[in-house]
Amino acid sequence: MKPFLKLYRGYANDQELIVMGHVFKSNSKEDYDFQKKNFKNATSVIRSFRIATLGNTDVYLEHNNAQIHTKTLDDGYFKFCIPLTEKSIYGWINYTVSIFYKNEEIKAVGSFIKPHEGNFGFISDIDDTFLVSHTRNPFKKMSILLFKNVYDRRVYRDVVAHYQALSTAGKNNVTEQNVFFYVSSSEWNLYRFITQFAEINKLPKAVLLLKDIKTSLTDLFITGRGDHNHKFEKIKHILEFYPNLQYTLLGDDSQNDPYLYENICKIFPVNVKAVYIRQTGNSKKERTILLLKNLESLHVEVCYFKESSEAIAHSKKIGLIT
Repeated sequence: MKPFLKLYRGYANDQELIVMGHVFKSNSKEDYDFQKKNFKNATSVIRSFRIATLGNTDVYLEHNNAQIHTKTLDDGYFKFCIPLTEKSIYGWINYTVSIFYKNEEIKAVGSFIKPHEGNFGFISDIDDTFLVSHTRNPFKKMSILLFKNVYDRRVYRDVVAHYQALSTAGKNNVTEQNVFFYVSSSEWNLYRFITQFAEINKLPKAVLLLKDIKTSLTDLFITGRGDHNHKFEKIKHILEFYPNLQYTLLGDDSQNDPYLYENICKIFPVNVKAVYIRQTGNSKKERTILLLKNLESLHVEVCYFKESSEAIAHSKKIGLIT
């Protein structure tokens, strides 16, 4: 079977373009159909973790009337970091990548964002921040992942309204949107599920930055767990890539978001406007309360909330949304 080329959403500023993806040995729609029911959905999820990648494969990016060549890493991942010399339009822009198989060119089209001029950027976790995942209960989390398809999964009440309001915060032109990043400890294996879920629920279109792809069934049962340092590094990279934006960080208290966000605020003392932490248990965590008070001493607006309606009221109070 032909290899399969998967592209992810990229991003650009005035000086650099970053786009990325994977090359797999083969693929079929059935392997990644997260719209199926019950056991068929479980089969799709399992197949997404039983994939084979192609390392050291030639990959070509079409850019500015030229073809730029690189090769995949050992896990089939590729990333183009391209200096920009020409001015480009703003918003979501298409890009094209190709590979060759037995003298046949295989092309795929992805998109990257160059943010419209503005003041705000938004970085959000996924599981238990806007997607109900029950991370605090690993068995329940796995059961939901396997047996509830993308249409059966739920968002928290009012979270879409909050995110949609944030996406146009400070904008006079409703066609322009602020840049959103969804940064998660979920692996690239779940990229298609997450993008489908966000589109179905009308969440803002975002760049996803996920954990290294996994290629064994064992990895499925620990998905989203383990070391979260990659999230810190990716968030740090975003703030360095767009240093002139004021950021709002959105997460939850089920894992390490509060501690990661505290460290980000300490390193970038003028870049973070607000931190939102969703309460996932029956009561607020004392350590998270203390941590957020510490952030307030750094002049960061904080909101520790159970319902997204509370977060919306807070965003209005601080003038983030109208």
